[in-house]
Amino acid sequence: MSTALHLARPEDLDRLVPLVEAFHSEEGILQDDEIRRGALLPLLDGSPLGAIYLIGPTRAPVGYVVVTFGWSVEFGGMDAFVDEIYIRPKVRGRGMGGDALMALAGALGDAGVRAFHLEVDREKEAAQRLYQRAGFQPRERYMLMTRKL
Repeated sequence: MSTALHLARPEDLDRLVPLVEAFHSEEGILQDDEIRRGALLPLLDGSPLGAIYLIGPTRAPVGYVVVTFGWSVEFGGMDAFVDEIYIRPKVRGRGMGGDALMALAGALGDAGVRAFHLEVDREKEAAQRLYQRAGFQPRERYMLMTRKL
């Protein structure tokens, strides 16, 4: 399967926000619309810190993926992190999420990114299988830790 990925731009905000709201609702992420839009706009405006891709048709996307960038001495350069990935429930299971991740991995690698990371709920075995099929492997010695500021 070949899933279309389109770099999202500011004019895509109104198509993107309902998808992000749906993902946040599904995941129990509480965030008001002003903060959500404020977090999306810099990435849509071309921030070097990340990018948002729409999955599926540009005018009626079925999902999105947010990728952010950092630097890793361990991996020898720039790395990328899947901050969020979402596919509408009615079209899940068709390979679009895996296709999107595979396409992004190829494009990021071609652009010099050395490692591609994501986090997954330990209880979501189907998501773990999807990510493993897309080439992601658990790092058993490590656990993501966060400090909100």
